Amino acid sequence: MANVIGIIGAGTMGSGIAQVAAVAGYGVILYDIEAPALDRSMKQIENNLAKAIEKNKLTAAEKETALAKIKTSVDFSQLKNSTTVIEAAAERLDIKQGIFQRLDDLLPHESIIATNTSSLSVTVLGAATRRPDRVIGIHFFNPAHIMKLVEIIKGIETSQTTISRITSLAKEFGKTPVLASDTPGFIVNRIARPFYGEALRLLGEGVASADEIDRIVKKSGGFKMGPFELMDLIGIDINFSVSKSVYEQFFHEPRYRPHPIQQQMVDANLLGRKTGKGFYEY
Repeated sequence: MANVIGIIGAGTMGSGIAQVAAVAGYGVILYDIEAPALDRSMKQIENNLAKAIEKNKLTAAEKETALAKIKTSVDFSQLKNSTTVIEAAAERLDIKQGIFQRLDDLLPHESIIATNTSSLSVTVLGAATRRPDRVIGIHFFNPAHIMKLVEIIKGIETSQTTISRITSLAKEFGKTPVLASDTPGFIVNRIARPFYGEALRLLGEGVASADEIDRIVKKSGGFKMGPFELMDLIGIDINFSVSKSVYEQFFHEPRYRPHPIQQQMVDANLLGRKTGKGFYEY
């Protein structure tokens, strides 16, 4: 089969992964259930590539070549010839399991099904298919076209061949792959839960404002962004979903407990940059 990467989900992460794959020379099928989401995705990819040209990281010809490699579709069956499909749908187990079952029925047996999940079990997703040896996690970080780190997550039945293929793919994408065990939150998101959680507790207790906490973390800790800026960038709804997932998978371990502020902001649709307002206004 030709090297075609299927991507499910034209949100922020799916768009970034599609861009990375196309720039690396792969044909891409970008699927979403909504055509407007695909249109927005292509506009964002084009804008990102234009910025790369301004920074002398890409030529105009390379931009056009990359864009030509991305095909969009609302027809799930168009993914059928993909050598690897990377799922970047909503962070809900039921949704992802349904997608994996459909892919298992659609794809050739040798194709790999990968998930960009932030916290859900790769083993559980693999169990939804008849090919758990070809199911793996490939967790990119936002923004996917810039951040170098990629976590490669091995499910209980993931084969060494699958691990090798996806690790090589990540390197071809220009990323730095790190192998992680299939534990809640893997490596980065497990470390990040106390980072966000303590910042939220400080805010909730009135110890300091979001802006003050961010400034202190950046000035004294050398971070490029503070916890509240990061939550706004990621999306407060997504951050909250990952926090709940890790908390539940660790059987309500107190150190991973989400904060009521997250629930309140999600209820108010104050989700950060994507809605124009979160802990900051945009």
